[in-house]
Amino acid sequence: MLTKDVESMAETAVYKARVCKEHFGKYFMRAIMAGFFIVVATILSDVSAGVLNPTYPQFAKLTGALLFSIAIILIVFIGGELFTGNNMVMAMGAYQKKCSVKDVCMVWAVSFIGNFVGAFILSAILVGSGASKQLLTDYLNTFIAAKLAISPMQLFLRGILCNFCVCIAVFAGSHMKSESGKLIVMFCVIMTFVVAGFEHCVANMGTFSLAYLLLGGLDMALVAKSMVFVTLGNIVGGAVLLALPLKLMSDDAE
Repeated sequence: MLTKDVESMAETAVYKARVCKEHFGKYFMRAIMAGFFIVVATILSDVSAGVLNPTYPQFAKLTGALLFSIAIILIVFIGGELFTGNNMVMAMGAYQKKCSVKDVCMVWAVSFIGNFVGAFILSAILVGSGASKQLLTDYLNTFIAAKLAISPMQLFLRGILCNFCVCIAVFAGSHMKSESGKLIVMFCVIMTFVVAGFEHCVANMGTFSLAYLLLGGLDMALVAKSMVFVTLGNIVGGAVLLALPLKLMSDDAE
């Protein structure tokens, strides 16, 4: 079964690379939509946590983590190209020698940029609407400085752990025979990375966009540091810590 799964993932990588090259606009829109979905989940998570945080901070953390899981549900069920999920899929295509390094880098780059465009656009629309403005401002102020103060090595390691979880959620969810089964496993695994405080580069695109627009700017050098090391960690988490063992397990199974 695992060998079949690996082959299927490699074929998906081939499809992604082909669509990205031959239908760039379509692919880029899918990446933008994934950015939209991440911000929708961020809004739900942060507003809910912001309401609870002043009086029930522990419950706020758990609630925010649980509700953020809607992001992966929207992406999987509606469709979207998420950079972090592509770290696993495109790496598998390369491991199976069905995609070139150029294909991998192209899909990663286009999905990353598209995710950012989507995250920033929806964040700007939210801030412009004025909805939950003070609530979100107060809540972001409780953690954004600490988030930007995390050391590069910790950012890198948290990024690895985060995308290991995200890609597990996607891979395990694909094995569930029912939609309810997919929902349960994906909610549980995504909640794991959020409640533990791991770092997801696309989620951070939404968080930093909201913080930049609501708090009157951020130290962009610190934002860049965070994005670089988290992104590198996410790549390792999906492409090396999960995809490579799956490939090696598949070879052993044969």
